[in-house]
Amino acid sequence: MRVYVPLTLPGLAEAYKTGELGTGPLVAYAVTPALREWYLSDDIEELEYAALNRAALASLRLLAADAGAVRRRVVVAVDVPDGAAVADPDRGLDPSALGEVRIAGGVALAKAASVHVDSGDAEADVAAAVEALEAADGGDDDAQFVVDGAGDHELLWYATQEIPNLVGLAD
Repeated sequence: MRVYVPLTLPGLAEAYKTGELGTGPLVAYAVTPALREWYLSDDIEELEYAALNRAALASLRLLAADAGAVRRRVVVAVDVPDGAAVADPDRGLDPSALGEVRIAGGVALAKAASVHVDSGDAEADVAAAVEALEAADGGDDDAQFVVDGAGDHELLWYATQEIPNLVGLAD
């Protein structure tokens, strides 16, 4: 099963250093029944793209908690065994939890299939989105527009061999 783990560049640097994406439980995003119902598509590539975007939004929230992190969203695509990622049925239809899954233990970075990171061109919009998150969560439509502006930037795809170069961006 493919899951998308939200991180920041410092989080990616830590994963590179330790060889593991957290110690668990780990929050990730995947194609869940609730995501399928919300997205209304049977195309697995479209559904995985939706899960990736949900993880990118979660990365934005991680950036809000780390004032020193470079303002780029980071998502690591990882393959885990079926059943390792579990969706909470009580949160399944909560719009803020669409596609959210939990992985009980840590996941080896070696299981990563790819890494997705904003380009430098996105930093200003991502920084603005981080600042607008709280107001957007409170229902401010203008702030939500700013947050959505970060989503207008496509995350760039990187092979796992490129992680050392990406880690250098965290400094």
